[in-house]
Amino acid sequence: MGRPKQERAVQTREAILRAAAEVFDEYGYAGASINRILERAGATAGAMYFHFKSKEGLARAVMGAQSQTIVPLLDSQGLQRLVDITMIWSFQLQRDPLLRAGVRLATEQSGLQDATSYVEWAQIMADCLVVASDKGELQAGVDPQETAEFIVEACTGMQIYSSVTTARQDLPERVVRMWHLLLPGIAVPAVVARTEVNPSRVRPPERAAD
Repeated sequence: MGRPKQERAVQTREAILRAAAEVFDEYGYAGASINRILERAGATAGAMYFHFKSKEGLARAVMGAQSQTIVPLLDSQGLQRLVDITMIWSFQLQRDPLLRAGVRLATEQSGLQDATSYVEWAQIMADCLVVASDKGELQAGVDPQETAEFIVEACTGMQIYSSVTTARQDLPERVVRMWHLLLPGIAVPAVVARTEVNPSRVRPPERAAD
């Protein structure tokens, strides 16, 4: 009996988190009411407060879930893995409310700002670059942590610009351009030549029409 109850609790938490992401994505932190989130989730206030202590706690959980929308989709290593992270991110921002909401909450002026999600992304990327360095993929003197932080900074500004100008429709192409500029400065020539910076490599399948 314990397992089904536990599974229902996990499903309820996921439903609330997803509903909150949709509402935060649409209305921002200030415009997202608890009642609207509960209605979207089909959940009770008691269920929400069991899993999340407050609206702020729910928002921080959404921000903290960003990597879950990308990392499970990866199957590459080293520098290719880093490139794939950014390419998948560029597509998921167009289609996944959980990622979009996390990005919006991390950047809007709502009083929620902290460095947690940026630091997490920088560490994920730095880990890729450490592997790349161990495999001899990087040029001498390239610092994994410094480079990872730069990529997070570049992607943050890039998605804001793309969101304002094209509703992120050109974000994958902008990521490709970033790597064409950046790869020759950090990777050895043979690795530049074999690293795939191609949207079709990681483009998710189109979802069926409702």
